[in-house]
Amino acid sequence: MKDDSLFLEVDVAQCCKEGQRICGDSFLTRRVEGEGRIIVVLSDGLGSGVKANVLSSMTASMALKFVEGKMEFLRSADVMMDALPVCRQRGISYATFTVVEAVLHGWTRIMEMDNPGVLLVRDGEAVPVGKRSFSSSRWKARTLRQSEVATRPGDRLVLLSDGITQAGMGSPAFPLGWGEERMKAFVLDRVRRDPQVSAHRLSRAVLRDALWKEPQHRPGDDMTCAVLYFRTPRRCRVLTGPPFDPSRDGEFAHLLTGFEGRTVVCGGTTAEIVSRELGRPLETDLRTSTRNLPPLSRMEGVDLVTEGILTLTKARRLLETEGVLDEPRDGARRLVDLLLDSDVIEFVVGTRINEAHQDPSLPVEIEMRRGLVRSLAALLETRYLKRTFVRYL
Repeated sequence: MKDDSLFLEVDVAQCCKEGQRICGDSFLTRRVEGEGRIIVVLSDGLGSGVKANVLSSMTASMALKFVEGKMEFLRSADVMMDALPVCRQRGISYATFTVVEAVLHGWTRIMEMDNPGVLLVRDGEAVPVGKRSFSSSRWKARTLRQSEVATRPGDRLVLLSDGITQAGMGSPAFPLGWGEERMKAFVLDRVRRDPQVSAHRLSRAVLRDALWKEPQHRPGDDMTCAVLYFRTPRRCRVLTGPPFDPSRDGEFAHLLTGFEGRTVVCGGTTAEIVSRELGRPLETDLRTSTRNLPPLSRMEGVDLVTEGILTLTKARRLLETEGVLDEPRDGARRLVDLLLDSDVIEFVVGTRINEAHQDPSLPVEIEMRRGLVRSLAALLETRYLKRTFVRYL
């Protein structure tokens, strides 16, 4: 399996303003294949709900396209502001944005308009980022900022919408909101306590703490925290399904031995094969059983042992709707956490037909294991910028 000396983990945590079902913040990512570029855009639309979502989606989509096409910064900003509708009260087209164009082993460019400033964390400290300010000839009231940073392994960039920094505004404890300085102190403390904390966990920690500041812990605005983490790639290998030829059971099981990374076994039959071939006892933890999923199991040397098709199916749903902070800690949730905490993920899929899956009483949406794994891998690649590999036995 291909490995890289540096990987950029990108993850985001979001929640909607109370009473809204659609987030007014938009977050888009894209990897430009063959160029080593990764583009990240966070946009905050004026207001909340559908209108704000339309504004931020338009802005984020245009920014992503313009940066990918290497359009000049001021020109692209003018085009975006010209395209947006004008707010009657303020007399301006309004959607803020933060754009990060990262090149591994190179310079990272940051372009901002009106969002809280990007925080660069290096070795547990906040590093000042030099910024140049620009004004559009047609939109003089708008200030655009551009920065360039030579990123290093271990660096993190934290992007925010103002729903985070304004959390708790008007409350006795935070009359002016949480604020950028206190948010920065929280991030630095979290990184110092856990220098290896992933972008996935750090973004959620920031969002949870911001929500805690709000009256009755209910968001008064849309909230988004995104984290970019330059790091040595974390690897994960997932075994699911018995091999087509039973004579290869031993080869299949030994793919877990000596692997430098996290290991997962999905499927009862798969777990029994690994247990038998490696001589490792398999113990079922009945306390982890839920209404929808069978219990987890434990095996020496394996990070996670779950049921197969049902767990993979729910894990895919969670990845499609990721952002929910409070999920039951069942096998699917734990699998999602592990996948999102990894960078290079290999699925090894056994192709023997499992008779248990021919039961007509099982949910109609359950699909064949191969198709399910392919869709999981594609989702991890496109939405979460992971590197995935799928092999069959």
